[in-house]
Amino acid sequence: LTVSTLLLFVLIAGTASPASAKYASIVVDAKTGRILHSVNESTKNYPASLTKIMTLFMTFEAIRDGRLKLDQMLPVSRVAAGRSPSKLYLKRGDRISVEDAISALVTKSANDVATVLAEAMGQTERKFARLMTKRAHELGMKDTTFRNASGLPHRGQLSTALDMAILARTLLQEFPREYRYFAQKSFTWDGKTHKNHNKLLESYPGADGIKTGYIRAAGFNLVASAKRNGVRVIAVLFGGKSPKKRNAQVAKLMDRGFETLSSALVASKGVKKDTGVATRLIPPAAAATLDRSRDPASTKSGPVKVAALPKQTASVAPAAAPTVRRPAQLNSWAVQVGAYNRYAPAHFAVSRAARAVPSLLGSQFAIVKQKSSRRRGPDIYKARLLVQTESRARQSCNALKRRNIDCMVIWMGPADANS
Repeated sequence: LTVSTLLLFVLIAGTASPASAKYASIVVDAKTGRILHSVNESTKNYPASLTKIMTLFMTFEAIRDGRLKLDQMLPVSRVAAGRSPSKLYLKRGDRISVEDAISALVTKSANDVATVLAEAMGQTERKFARLMTKRAHELGMKDTTFRNASGLPHRGQLSTALDMAILARTLLQEFPREYRYFAQKSFTWDGKTHKNHNKLLESYPGADGIKTGYIRAAGFNLVASAKRNGVRVIAVLFGGKSPKKRNAQVAKLMDRGFETLSSALVASKGVKKDTGVATRLIPPAAAATLDRSRDPASTKSGPVKVAALPKQTASVAPAAAPTVRRPAQLNSWAVQVGAYNRYAPAHFAVSRAARAVPSLLGSQFAIVKQKSSRRRGPDIYKARLLVQTESRARQSCNALKRRNIDCMVIWMGPADANS
């Protein structure tokens, strides 16, 4: 090889993208965090304007905490005015209200407005990006790094379909009232009306959010959510080939999610025999955070702020939980309250269920370990409260569901006794 050829190889290697830039998708039950379908869900890719979901999440937090107000007018800096399109073409010295800024991000996906919000919350966009990354990790988005507030191209700005599903689910649960902004189909600014880029709002029954994204290196991305008959699914897609193909694929993913949940609902009306197939959930740290935030027993001073939850959840020790006995002998019936890839969250789940329904206090429990069907995959720990009869199992599960704790009635077979 010639020196020039070797140099060319070095230059190509040095500019190789850190992102996989491949197709990735995930569909999640918004209520339980159960993963209904996924492909390459942990592959790092460029989020593009899906980044703005995180910018908006932090904006909603700032409003809730009193650091911003909806009618507050924010100044437009030279840096913000200079951002590349898509944008509102704000000029230096202009002002825009926080509420208009929210609408501009949801509909127009305005990069100049994203910078305005970033500077309002973090002084500079670079500082705000560090705050975004820190907050994302606190929410359980362990594979996400932000370098700006808009999603404009940056080699270090990476996320995954799984992390975006975690963010969408957290957003829905933490800010149900503010979530209505994502259903906004248009926004008028300075006499010009901008339509929402998310066309599923018009074409998919039940769709009410959330956000599209595109840069050349990423392809066409979308985080979508829809609700039908009281059931909500979240779908995330990275790497669509075109807006039309992306939308069609996400529609199929959500259809598949609703079909899966509908089948599960039908099965729940009868006795569900454990098939040995593990229920995959959003990673325990995030799932436990979301569940704990709604648990009235988790705090004496009102709702727990999500920012503090990961450390609290990790520090929950079995000794501090309500009295729950291990079984001397395995009962025939159980109420399963979750499946996790670590023992501690599974133990926390049975303890939380016991606190929620006092009649279960003192019940025997089992953490049933199941080997992964995938090579090198994580083991699954099924959290179960054991009961003597089918009728009590059903009564207990119904009581838990009334307290927003998902569960199902299980008949414990011989295979479970040897787990």
